[in-house]
Amino acid sequence: MRLYVIGGKARSGKTTFGIMLREELKKYGYKPCVMHITEPLYNYAENYFNYDKNKDDKPREFLQQLGIQIIKEKMNKKTFLIDRLCEDIDILSNFFDCFIITDARLIMEFDILKEKFDDVITIYIERNNVDDKLTDEERHHITETEVSLYPSYDYKIIDKSLEEETQIVENIVKETEARI
Repeated sequence: MRLYVIGGKARSGKTTFGIMLREELKKYGYKPCVMHITEPLYNYAENYFNYDKNKDDKPREFLQQLGIQIIKEKMNKKTFLIDRLCEDIDILSNFFDCFIITDARLIMEFDILKEKFDDVITIYIERNNVDDKLTDEERHHITETEVSLYPSYDYKIIDKSLEEETQIVENIVKETEARI
């Protein structure tokens, strides 16, 4: 089972890249699943705090506070989100044969996934000169700053057009397919 773990700052195109990667993997006969480490946080926001993902912008301040300040620091559940993701992967591996995680932000997330799974491809996406729509406080939060510090990405994609990214997706799948 292979994992593609995509990291990058806000509005860098991680989800779009993950969807393109999913479609390319399907061409090779894979059954890929796109997942999000932060899925439990969004569930809390939707189920208990009236967040409507179809109408509202991401509740970034709430997600950062809940994920880091409350769960990770106050409750000392440092690996809560990544543990939940790994449990979901274990369950869903009965239906899918590769997973694309589109929202890695912390070095610990990359490290734990590499420890738990044998075949992990890490991808970093960066877009300069894009309006990230973040406040200064949100922009300087650990979930926006640490992702660029991870030292071992397999692929770094910086300031590429959608057409260039399409070619990169094709190349990544070909290269990783050749490893088998």
